[in-house]
Amino acid sequence: MKNKIILTIFTSITLLSSCSSNYVVSTNLDKENFDHYFSASKVKIYDKESELPGPYKFVGLVEGQDCQAMSHQAQPDKINARTQARQQAYQHGANAIVFSGCALLDSEKLSKLNASNDAKQCHAIIICYARAFKTKDIK
Repeated sequence: MKNKIILTIFTSITLLSSCSSNYVVSTNLDKENFDHYFSASKVKIYDKESELPGPYKFVGLVEGQDCQAMSHQAQPDKINARTQARQQAYQHGANAIVFSGCALLDSEKLSKLNASNDAKQCHAIIICYARAFKTKDIK
């Protein structure tokens, strides 16, 4: 009986000590990737320039696009194109954006632009255009 108790204690100590090692975790996660991915959420969308709060400054024109590479893939998405434009606005220091419109170019329209890189790589593409602004801190 005494041997069983000693064996149980020894086994328990061995198991517990093997779990208490210092483990180092290494990942391929990069803070810059997170900053870029979530940057669009830091740019607020307004319908009209007159809706911008307080004093503001025009930063520049931005655009975003989404490409349908092959005919059997999903249609180009307006939301992805607008998100890309918001990310670009953030990179230019903007925190507000006013979209002027989006244009869908299908394969027929792209074939007329045969010198374009997009025409060669996309079956269809949607491009959204916007004006980026820097306003006082938006709450």
